[in-house]
Amino acid sequence: MAARIAIMGTGAVGAYAGAHMAQAGEDVTFIDMWPENVEAMRANGLRVTHLRDVPEFVTPVTALHLTEVQKISRGQPFDIVFICTKSYDTEWAAVMMRQYLAPGGFMVSLQNCMNEATIAGVVGWGRTLGAIASSITVDLALPGHVKRASGKGGAAHTVYRVGEVHGRITDRAKEVARLCALSDSTLVTTNLWGERWSKLVTNAMANGLSACTGMISRDTLMNDALRRFGARLGSEAIRTGQALGYSLEEVHHMDPETIAKAGEGDPEALAEYDAHRLAEAAKGGGAHRPSMGQDMVKGRRTEIAFINGYIVDRAAEIGIETPANAALTRIVQQVERGELQPGPEHILNLRLN
Repeated sequence: MAARIAIMGTGAVGAYAGAHMAQAGEDVTFIDMWPENVEAMRANGLRVTHLRDVPEFVTPVTALHLTEVQKISRGQPFDIVFICTKSYDTEWAAVMMRQYLAPGGFMVSLQNCMNEATIAGVVGWGRTLGAIASSITVDLALPGHVKRASGKGGAAHTVYRVGEVHGRITDRAKEVARLCALSDSTLVTTNLWGERWSKLVTNAMANGLSACTGMISRDTLMNDALRRFGARLGSEAIRTGQALGYSLEEVHHMDPETIAKAGEGDPEALAEYDAHRLAEAAKGGGAHRPSMGQDMVKGRRTEIAFINGYIVDRAAEIGIETPANAALTRIVQQVERGELQPGPEHILNLRLN
């Protein structure tokens, strides 16, 4: 019997991955808190478009409002629940879906940030997996319509990395990888925590900068001061992750040590970092707003406390200073509250020791 799958939080990533599962004939139920999104999915299905190379498609889906989740108690429980909400909604989403999880079922964090521990606090570590969507560049542009600002990653870039918290390769990790691979390239990793922290570094370098400046990623890369501030953000995050014992993977297709040294002012590393990031921008990379930039434009709460703020908190626990990440966290929160208007001057005028 096919697994019953729930996508809890049908935002950009949940909609994108789940639409491909539904199109392939998997038994998927989409649950969301945006009424217009649910109604659009019911009426028209989920529409998926790409910037290039991939044909548009629309697939019919089963969609529920939050208020309708209680209906599930009259049917079969879910075998796999993908938690795809924003990080600040993780705990209540896991609590809500726990009662509709099959006895042998489990939850998968398909989110930004480090949310596995929060989910495990609800259902236990034995029922918790992680899945990372790396540089996926998706946006829920309209209700029921997810856009990807690229083609497929394919062999050039592995998008999904699926792993168990204990690092062993299991059949259920392979099954989650199979489901993710319906939408793009996927691997099963033995290094979930290293992959997770590496993705956190990637987000820390770009998301908050877009959110507080109002700029797309490419424009922040083309500005020397902003690009190098991004290196400093990454350097602090990398050094914190290393001190915490994580084995980091590539960040922006670079050795994380190069980024760390660039952020610390090493001339050779900085030259390599600049050349790599500028080449990325020249080839069309970064022609989009990362998720936090999208949230700011839409007037939604950001995940800054769970990305740069989380790095600051973890670094403080072990005596590492992270002034760039602390400053960015503060600025994004001020813009979010309406105390500042988005603009690059908030970063350009910083004076950090």
